[in-house]
Amino acid sequence: MGGNRITTIVVILILVMTYVSGCVGNDSEDDSLGTLIIAYEIKDNIDNIDENPLLFAEYLSKELNYDVSLFSVDSEGAMVEALRFGNADIALMDAGAAWVGWQQYDLEVLAADLNVDGGTYYNANAWVKSDSDIAIAHLDDNPYTDPYALLSGKTSCHTGWLKSVGMLLPMGYLIGLGYANIIGDPNDVETIRNTIHGFFNPNSSIPDAGTPYYGFSGALKCLSEGKGDVAFLEENSVEILCNNDIASLNQDWCLDTEEYVALPAFGKSPSHPVMYNPNFLDSEITSKITNVLVEMSSNPEANNILENVLNTPGFISTNASVHLGSYSSLISNIPGISAYYQDKFSLNTSVSPDVNQIKIAYDSGELSDNVDQNPELLADFLSQKLNIDVEVIFVNSQNELLNSLKNGNADIAIVNSELAWVGWKQYGLAVMAAVEMEDSRTYSDILAWVNSNSSIAASHLDNDPLTNPFDNLEGKTSCHSSPLDIESMMLPISYLAKNNYIDLNQSNDIDHLSEIIYSFFNSNSSIPSYNDEYFGNSGALRCLSEGGGDITFLEENIVDKFCDNYIVSENMDWCLNIEEYTSLPSMAPIPSDSIIYNPELFDIQTRTAVLNALISLNYEMYLENFSTRGSIYTGCYDISVHVIDETSQKNMCGSEIMNNILGTSALTRATSQEHLGQYSSFIAIIPGISSYYSDIFTN
Repeated sequence: MGGNRITTIVVILILVMTYVSGCVGNDSEDDSLGTLIIAYEIKDNIDNIDENPLLFAEYLSKELNYDVSLFSVDSEGAMVEALRFGNADIALMDAGAAWVGWQQYDLEVLAADLNVDGGTYYNANAWVKSDSDIAIAHLDDNPYTDPYALLSGKTSCHTGWLKSVGMLLPMGYLIGLGYANIIGDPNDVETIRNTIHGFFNPNSSIPDAGTPYYGFSGALKCLSEGKGDVAFLEENSVEILCNNDIASLNQDWCLDTEEYVALPAFGKSPSHPVMYNPNFLDSEITSKITNVLVEMSSNPEANNILENVLNTPGFISTNASVHLGSYSSLISNIPGISAYYQDKFSLNTSVSPDVNQIKIAYDSGELSDNVDQNPELLADFLSQKLNIDVEVIFVNSQNELLNSLKNGNADIAIVNSELAWVGWKQYGLAVMAAVEMEDSRTYSDILAWVNSNSSIAASHLDNDPLTNPFDNLEGKTSCHSSPLDIESMMLPISYLAKNNYIDLNQSNDIDHLSEIIYSFFNSNSSIPSYNDEYFGNSGALRCLSEGGGDITFLEENIVDKFCDNYIVSENMDWCLNIEEYTSLPSMAPIPSDSIIYNPELFDIQTRTAVLNALISLNYEMYLENFSTRGSIYTGCYDISVHVIDETSQKNMCGSEIMNNILGTSALTRATSQEHLGQYSSFIAIIPGISSYYSDIFTN
């Protein structure tokens, strides 16, 4: 009770003395050049006179020869409002509140306080164990192995709900660069929980205060004890908690420090900025204030104020763009963060992206005379859902398509697996959605097909785990569809290399793949050119069927397509009986088509709205003469709201657009790593693949 009475007296004295603080150190009122008001959050535990913020006001008053007073506020939001309406001139505040003030009300930064290491920010890092696949991908110097992409599906350890370094910055980074898609309403901050569990693992740790894995210590403990695969911490967290010079401060759950590996910093957590409103404070006085703050660290009279009142070794001069720019680029990617801060700080203004048009890049070579396959129908559908203009931009090549996304002339495009991979790895593009195949998968398998009476088939079908059919491939005659074909050449070679049948280190030139095939299989292997008898998928299967080779490599559905089609007339006359073909275990996946975008140019809110609109295609199906409750309907049925639209044209219904334009019955949310990651692990090891694609897609 006595402590509370002392605190109350101190606070009252502070508030009373603010009215006279400007007189300290001035001989007369005429010497004062003006007034300066500091918005200051008075804590309810100030009972040490050395921590009295009045000391700071008195110091500025003396150094500036100004009447300096305190404006008492009870929150960071009140600081923002005080600066916004001119009730205060400067305020030292948290980076989150400063970001809102800068973004919403054009407040500016004149200085920033220093951390104990003399910097104005701490790097934010993802920490993993040194023996993890993530650490290996980081340390292998291979540009195609991205450790952040491998975080997909892992269990993450966060410091707490909406904590800056432990949640907001890493998720802003992952969302911003397209590693993760926002799942839910882009205007609701609660969506970030779904996004975390969608990108990482549903068991990821988002702890509450007071629980074992809360805070920096808790997140590192979560990683150390094997509860998670990655922890988001400041750059010095491991050093402080597990390698401290004061041994007693090291935690008993720590691993040896060499067992922790930090991935490259994904963001910066800024120190406290000194904010002001340029509409009320001119450049002359801001310059004077900045100089006084910067010089405090070299003035012995200010040491106590820096240490006990302001809790910093000093200040540097800076501005909002420099101090908050990197932080802003990540924080602004968090769904609903502006609304969250507005509620938190009792503000009432929102920010929405200024987008009035979406552009879809489409290769004109894919156009059909069938009006139902016109991509403009997809554009019209999205336009209705988004209530903005959606336009199709026709391009003349795959190179032009990728560049249109890269330079911002288009926002999204629908591409095959090869182009999606090149866009991801060579152009920095990202996947937002994937086209589902007939079996609801988003990939098909590449299979090795052999004749059922061959020794290779026998070793596969003998149920003996010690006999591996791939051990019998060397020296056989192989049938490929064309030179440098992905399905029949690159992926099979990658599989054989991954399983140590082939050494790819002998060459850095992709043109040597043919030599590798002739060397491992035999010199009679078929790698046909265009118009050759065995060219293409049909030709490769014909090569096997006619005895021109012992094995061919095709997508899983190719044999059925050419030799067991339910449309009998489409079966080829050279086909064997279907039971005469045997497929070996899957070698590699080939992803379905992707919808891609440029995460650097396509803002978070708009891209999430577009993704939601694309997914809504799944909810519409066209019904003809559908009978229910005694009535018969024909129209587009929206299963999400149980309404039948009987007026719109059939080709504008979601099911028809997907079938006619996207060649699918459903779309699914996806990320680059989810959809292309396993495929990439095969393609990336092909010698010379980077140069090969660079030559193809050179401007």
